[in-house]
Amino acid sequence: MKTTAAVLAGLVLLALAPDAAAKEPPMHWTLAIHGGAGTMRREAMTPAREAEYRAALDAALNAGSAVLAKGGSALDAVSAAVAVMEDDPHFNAGRGAVFTWDGTNQLDAAIMDGRTRAAGAIAGVSHVKNPVRLARAVMEHSPHVMLAGAGAEAFARTQGIQMVDHAYFATPERRRQLEELKAKNLGFLDVDHKYGTVGAVALDSQGHVAAATSTGGMTGKRWDRIGDSPIIGAGTYADDRACAVSATGAGEYFIRAGAAHEICARIRFKGESAQTAADAVIKDIAELGGDGGVIVVTPGGDAAFSFNTPGMYRARTSSAGGREVAIFRD
Repeated sequence: MKTTAAVLAGLVLLALAPDAAAKEPPMHWTLAIHGGAGTMRREAMTPAREAEYRAALDAALNAGSAVLAKGGSALDAVSAAVAVMEDDPHFNAGRGAVFTWDGTNQLDAAIMDGRTRAAGAIAGVSHVKNPVRLARAVMEHSPHVMLAGAGAEAFARTQGIQMVDHAYFATPERRRQLEELKAKNLGFLDVDHKYGTVGAVALDSQGHVAAATSTGGMTGKRWDRIGDSPIIGAGTYADDRACAVSATGAGEYFIRAGAAHEICARIRFKGESAQTAADAVIKDIAELGGDGGVIVVTPGGDAAFSFNTPGMYRARTSSAGGREVAIFRD
């Protein structure tokens, strides 16, 4: 028969031992996506069209959140979400890319890992099915941050990135927009006034953030114009010390404002909330004459949207269970 002392010792050891049946601590993660900002007004969109866009945003949100819910990385989550939107012709990225003045498609993308601040970007490619995957390959398998044009596509072939014929991007709606621009002698922004860039920002259960952005640019653009999307610090930025940002809008103004980095700097050095920092930078861009929007996620799990246009295709969800899919400002 055990002595009282032995029983007490056993109870102490049992209390100190790890509980094998205890559950793992809950995983906290957050994901936000956007599909572009612009003149999306409720009265100008049919219920059927609105349902199509909501379903498209849902699909991208599901792809990214599935990664995070399984303990996957923020980098994998933003890659997955953006790739889904690149495959959907509703968005001006990948499959749905707009036409240049010469009737070609020029795609830009970027991705950044907040854990290491490693980044990859590509610009002006015309045969890459999923530009975000090429941007990631540049980050992970090259000594560079940005590649462009024919050189970027040559690198893509060495990495086994899926390439497609020009016909893949020739959607009727994007062709119509180019023809309208030329027929009416409109400016770049006057045809279907939307910045169709897509993007995603995420926080994973390990506490790391990441951002990715992809775009087909502007309808009727000339001279190999490149906007803010592939420029690290302008349209895309991620830093575990502050936040992850993806932007959409009049790229020239976001470049001049250093928008994505500026938001992170305000959070890191001024202690501002994600919403306050994002609103301040969008206000600054408006004062310069530009418009558009941003999505932001912080290491604390806060997710913010900020835009100065009538609408922005956007969605967010988290491990806490909240889910939002929205288009219009109201």
